[in-house]
Amino acid sequence: MQRQVGLDGVSAGYANRAVLDQLTLHIPAFTATAVVGPNGSGKSTLLGVIAGVIRTTAGEVEHRTDRRPAFVTQRSRAADMLPLTVRDAVAMGRWGHRGLCRRLSRRDREVVEGSMERLGIGSLARRQLGELSGGQRQRALVAQGLAQEADLLLLDEPTTGLDATAQRLIADVLAEVTREGVTVVQATHDLGAARAAGHLLVLQEGRLWGEGDPGEVLTGDAIERIWQLPHRV
Repeated sequence: MQRQVGLDGVSAGYANRAVLDQLTLHIPAFTATAVVGPNGSGKSTLLGVIAGVIRTTAGEVEHRTDRRPAFVTQRSRAADMLPLTVRDAVAMGRWGHRGLCRRLSRRDREVVEGSMERLGIGSLARRQLGELSGGQRQRALVAQGLAQEADLLLLDEPTTGLDATAQRLIADVLAEVTREGVTVVQATHDLGAARAAGHLLVLQEGRLWGEGDPGEVLTGDAIERIWQLPHRV
């Protein structure tokens, strides 16, 4: 299986706080990888390291290509307060192609419109981002990630706190882009989404607890040991 990203002995964290500890793992290309683990296990930090926005303190990170990953973070109040329409927010995903000051080309506009339609927010294009519901805002951020047309899409808990309809829509879109050849990596608390992934990474206290096929790794015993949850989950 071709590798999209490889980490070898990676440590990383924040000021005076180490999070990842000598992490060695791989992320296969052209599939969906779920990253799971308890709160504080390092899921968000791992995505930040892969995206290149968090510097490592040790080890190496190797990418299959030089293309910049698309990184969809959790919802932000700061983003909601900016005077942006939904179309403006999604169009920010094209900045890597056009630059901040250059006008969008016809191709850029088509990508932006297509990304909004894919997430079911085309009718909201002129609405202010801060006026939307939580699920609508999150769909706009995922659309912004799609608009980057990256070969690696990283998402930090994209469906947490959303209703079932929004969760299903985002999950369906992620499955579609994976089939189209995009490598998708999402940190998630949703064990159902984790079981549906093609590859699974389980983190615990900044270390890799398990890696591989979700059906083989995410057993009842594993769930009980890591999350202290009963087998019925």
